[in-house]
Amino acid sequence: MSETQTLWWASESFWKKMAVWITAGSAVVLIFLTFDTVNQITAGGKRVPPYSVINNRIDYVFDEKRNYQVPVIGPEEPLFGKVLNEAEAMALVSRGKLTTQAKNCMNCHTLLGNGAYYAPDLTKSWLDPMWGSKETREETMVAFLMDPTDKLHNTIGRRMPNLGITEEEARATVAFLKWMSAIDTNGFPGNFPTIDQSDPAPAPESVSAPTETPAL
Repeated sequence: MSETQTLWWASESFWKKMAVWITAGSAVVLIFLTFDTVNQITAGGKRVPPYSVINNRIDYVFDEKRNYQVPVIGPEEPLFGKVLNEAEAMALVSRGKLTTQAKNCMNCHTLLGNGAYYAPDLTKSWLDPMWGSKETREETMVAFLMDPTDKLHNTIGRRMPNLGITEEEARATVAFLKWMSAIDTNGFPGNFPTIDQSDPAPAPESVSAPTETPAL
């Protein structure tokens, strides 16, 4: 072999061709992943429920196979007592999302893990036991969003300021938070204790005393 002869795997033309094939292959993979990601994050898909899920109870249960909590869509439990169709629910949730953006909530909080870590993550805030009971949760959340400065659980540690959120914006934000809690996030955030979602036990039926038959 002459000193000027180059091995095939070390030739310049070989590596040029390899670069072209690798670039083309990577582009195909990225295109596939892009379409797959869009499918995964679109409302109405397997992991992200439709907006009308706010008409249902949302809870979390531990999945032994996946080894973390997963969202479970339960019976009808409409937000603020009103059942919305998909278009109405989408409009309400979208306004709530825009409110969180306009008020720059991610400057302190994280949503689905994105944002700042000064304040708690809001992904499952709909299920936070701090709201008391599921019967009073909606109005408690609305009141807190409109003016958190005088609320009990905002008087310790890092405090949320009054952002001037209107009642309509607060209700829409609650809808957005409820919808977001139904997203399958592969267990994020982990070890999250949830508010009691069970229905109250029915009152025991009263037993009437037997009527005595008058003697003849």
